[in-house]
Amino acid sequence: MGILWLLIIGAAAGFFATRFMNVQTGVVQTVALGMGGALIGGLVLRGLIAVTGALAGLVGAVLGAMLLIWILQRFGPR
Repeated sequence: MGILWLLIIGAAAGFFATRFMNVQTGVVQTVALGMGGALIGGLVLRGLIAVTGALAGLVGAVLGAMLLIWILQRFGPR
């Protein structure tokens, strides 16, 4: 069930992040961005906020995915 939950949260976070950053990506890239963002955002958010929950995890995942998009746009292939 944990992998399924990761895919669902990753898809949602990637979807929101790509819409906020106005980036067009495929489904696999969107989920991958969301999952990567969840890892980054989760680590940062857990370090800053003592209270964790589903909403805090989603917010952290979206922020992490947005950070990944920014890094890819800034330093990725042109």
